[in-house]
Amino acid sequence: MTRGRECIGSRRRALSRIVPVMLSRGLLRACLCLLTLAPGWCLASEALILVNASIYTGASSQPRAEAVLAIDGRIAYVGTSAEALKRAPPGVRKLNLGGLTVLPGLTDSHAHLAGIGWRELYFDLTGVESLAALQRRLRERAASDKSAWIVGRGWIESRWKPAAFPARQDLDEIVTDRPVILERIDGHAIVVNSLALKIAGVTRDTPNPPGGEILKDPVTGEPNGMLIDNARPLVEDLVPPPTDAQTRLALETGANRSLRVGWTQLQYAGTTDTEIRLLCELYAERKITLRIYAAIEGPGPDAERFLARGRSEESCDDRLVVRGIKLYMDGALGSRGAALLAPYSDSPQSTGLLRNNPDVILGLATEALKKGIQVETHAIGDRGNRLVLDAYEKAFAAVPVSERPVAEPRFRIEHAQVLAPSDIPRFAKLGVIASMQTSHAISDMYFAPKRLGPDRIKGAYAWRSLLDAGAIITGGTDAPVEQGDPIIEFYAAVTRRTLDGFAGPDWGLEQRFTREEALRLLTYWPAYAAFQEKERGTIEAGKLADFTVLSADIMQVPDSQIMNTRVVYTIIGGDVVFESKQ
Repeated sequence: MTRGRECIGSRRRALSRIVPVMLSRGLLRACLCLLTLAPGWCLASEALILVNASIYTGASSQPRAEAVLAIDGRIAYVGTSAEALKRAPPGVRKLNLGGLTVLPGLTDSHAHLAGIGWRELYFDLTGVESLAALQRRLRERAASDKSAWIVGRGWIESRWKPAAFPARQDLDEIVTDRPVILERIDGHAIVVNSLALKIAGVTRDTPNPPGGEILKDPVTGEPNGMLIDNARPLVEDLVPPPTDAQTRLALETGANRSLRVGWTQLQYAGTTDTEIRLLCELYAERKITLRIYAAIEGPGPDAERFLARGRSEESCDDRLVVRGIKLYMDGALGSRGAALLAPYSDSPQSTGLLRNNPDVILGLATEALKKGIQVETHAIGDRGNRLVLDAYEKAFAAVPVSERPVAEPRFRIEHAQVLAPSDIPRFAKLGVIASMQTSHAISDMYFAPKRLGPDRIKGAYAWRSLLDAGAIITGGTDAPVEQGDPIIEFYAAVTRRTLDGFAGPDWGLEQRFTREEALRLLTYWPAYAAFQEKERGTIEAGKLADFTVLSADIMQVPDSQIMNTRVVYTIIGGDVVFESKQ
C-alpha cells in the first residue's frame, strides 16, 4: 500500500503482524458480535429484477436501460421494465428503484483486504493535522492501551507546519516505558521511539539493509527513529504475529466494509497462503460474499509454492480467484523511497530505493510466463517503472507466445505514478496494464511537485497520456492507504481536485478522465485486468449479475455534487449483499 504505497510493505507483511497486538480479548469479542449483526445479509434469491432504474450498462451495443433481470446469479435480460417483468419467473424479488442509478458492479483493482480490516479495528492516525495532534492521540492511546507494544498507522506530514517527518524524540516525550511503532499512511515508512530502536539493536553503526534506509540525525549521526521500506522489519519483526482468529476478523471486517461502500470485487494486491486458507474458511461459513481476485506476495516461500503448483482459477469458492504474484520494485514518493532517474528535487542526495534487484523481477516474471501466472509489480518512481518495463520486456522475449499457457499475460504495474515520457508508449506496446489510483493524485499533489520539480511532475499520474498512447488503466484505491471509496475515486478521476474543489497550478488537470472513461476505470478495465471481461465489467445478458446501485446519477450531476452520492444496494451474483437503511 503509495503515496506509492502498499499498506503491507515489509517482507513479513508487517501491518498484519503488528496491529493485532493492540486487540484485546474484549475488543475482539465485541467486534465479532458486531460483525454478526452487520447489515447486508439476506437470503439468496433465485431471481432478482431491477425496474424503473437509470442503468449504465458499459456496453456499446446497449449503453442505457431501465431494467435488468437476473436468474441464478447471471443476467438474463437487459432492457425495458415492461419486458423484464414479462420475462420474470414466479417468486422473483422485485426492486422498484424509482430512478436510482445502476452501474456494473464496481471493482477495486488494488487494495489490501486485511489492512482495511486492521484500520477499522486499531489505532488509526488518519487525518492528524499536526505533530502536536499526533502526540495528543498517542498520549490518549497510551493511557487506554496496556499492550506491550503501541502500534498505529495513518499519519502523513505533508500538510503539517513544518512538513517534516516526526522523530523518536517526539514519541519519547509521550511514551518511554513501551516500544512504539507508528506507520506513515503510505505503508512504506515508520517512526519508532528510542526504546523500540534499543530493543531492535539499531544504532548509529547499523548499516542500511538493501532496499531500506535508517534515517539519521545530520549532526549526531544517531538514528532519528524513521525507518524506510526494507529497514522497517528491523523493528517490526520483533512484534508477535497475529493469531488466525485476529486475521480472520480483519479479513471479514475488510470484506464487509468493501460491500458497504459499493465494491463487488476487490483485487488483493499481495496476500499469503495463510490468508487464502482463512478466506476459504470464511467463504465456507458464508461470513463473506465479496468477490476477491488475489495475488500472492513475493518473492518468498509462498510465491515459490504458487509458481511450483501453477495458477488456481478458483481456490475454494467461485468468488475467490488466485492467479498472480505481487512484487515490489521501489518504495513510495512521500517517504522518498520511490526510485527516480535523477535526484529528488527536495533531497538532492537521494534517488530513492530499490526494494528488489531487477534480476529478481526478471527471473520471477520469466517463470510466471511459463506457468500462466500473472505478475503485478509495485513501481512508483520513473526509474522503478522503467526497470519493471525492462524486466517484463526481457521476459516476454525469453518466453515466446508459443511456449506460454496464456498467450496474453496481462502483466501489470501497480501505481505507475511517475513516468519518463519515453516510457509511456511502452505500456501499450508491451501490453502492460497500468494499475493506478486516482485518489493518490489528489492526495500526493500537495507534496509531489516539491519532490519532483516542475518538469518531472508532468509525467506524474499521467492518466490521459497513457490512454492516448493506447494503454489500459485499471482503477483501484490502495486502501487502507486511501479511504477505499469508489465515489472518491470517480470524483478524483474526473476532476483531479481535492474533495473541497482545490487544485494547484501544477496539478495537471489536462490528465483528467471523462466520466465514461472513469466508469470503465472501475468496471470493465478491472475485469479485463483479471481475465474476467467475458464474465464481469458490463451489464449484458449472460454475465454475472453484479451491480452497484447509487442514490444519484454520477454520470450527469455537476462535479460538486458527486460526493453527495451514497450506495443504496450492492448486489453480487443476483443477491443483495448490502442495503442502505437511510
